[in-house]
Amino acid sequence: MSQDDLTFGWFLPTSGDTTCLPDPQARIPQSPEVFDEIVREVDNGGFKYLLMPVNATCWEATVVASYYAARTQNVAPLIALRSGYCNPTLAAKMFATLDQMSGGRLCINLIAGISDEDTQADGIMDSKETRYEKMDEEVEIMKKLWATDGPIDHQGKHYSVTQAIEPKPVQDPYPPFFLGGGSDYALDISAKHSTVHLFWGDRPDSIALKIRDIRERAGRFGRRDTIRFGMRLQVICADTEEAAWEEAYRLIDGSTKFNLANNRRGLAAVEGIRKTSEANRQVWALLEESGQDMKIHPHLWTGISRVRAGAGIAVVGTPKQVAETLDEFVEAGCSSFCLSGYPHAKTARIFASEVMPYFAGRLSEGLPHAA
Repeated sequence: MSQDDLTFGWFLPTSGDTTCLPDPQARIPQSPEVFDEIVREVDNGGFKYLLMPVNATCWEATVVASYYAARTQNVAPLIALRSGYCNPTLAAKMFATLDQMSGGRLCINLIAGISDEDTQADGIMDSKETRYEKMDEEVEIMKKLWATDGPIDHQGKHYSVTQAIEPKPVQDPYPPFFLGGGSDYALDISAKHSTVHLFWGDRPDSIALKIRDIRERAGRFGRRDTIRFGMRLQVICADTEEAAWEEAYRLIDGSTKFNLANNRRGLAAVEGIRKTSEANRQVWALLEESGQDMKIHPHLWTGISRVRAGAGIAVVGTPKQVAETLDEFVEAGCSSFCLSGYPHAKTARIFASEVMPYFAGRLSEGLPHAA
């Protein structure tokens, strides 16, 4: 895939949607109908993959992914492999089966660096270091199972496997792996295994430096020129720049009756998560160094990070300004964009109809190819 073979993905908010993040009255509850509308826009809009989130408030990602794989024609579910949550032989069989049943529409999202509090609440008592060690082995085992006709013989620190599985994936040699994280553990695992390393937002010049670092790490595994890079970003797009910025501030302020000062509980949750995640710390640092307008670039905004954890950097502007800002990341070395925006169906429709045409002739026909 050349730098101009670009792929766009979208986020399915299975914990619920909203039109104003701090305001509970603006929440759009989870429902099949809400998800159906988003997925229709994504499947018909030229997006290549659909990110399925995982946390205690989300609907179960593999079940949702399987449901929509049977009801879509184009988009591929991007499903989490959470370290320690599933035996690697079972995970390999599940993913290969879904890849077969969907006709080769599957991506795998490697997740090990979620907070200790979250994993312990689920009964996983491993340290962060152990979770990344297990992730490394799990991916190694899955790749061996998919590439080997007979039984494999894997004797590792955490797993011992003497097994063969069917089916094999449709995608050759296997579905693409994505990983988003900022710790050294995450960067090393991504350098070794990822098809696409996803950054959680930053300035394009900083992303170029991070890409150089990960390429050097990937070179130790003979993957310097095969690993790809992408951005996990929010999108706020309107016909005029003024309208886009009004929408951005309305998203975190709501109205005069509801403002951030009333959102102490939500802010406390954000503070707790950022202490346990390097990617969240990096996003928070961008917010703290931004000015009162919370901009780190003429069209990159950190405001969402004030009220929620995760990928909180947004591209804000007209369709042309959004496209030009994304192109700055392409120049830095990125070829994939995993996007979201509130509310998700409306923003996906706007992006597909008004922003994506700026990239005509540069879009990949398929998913990033694993290598």
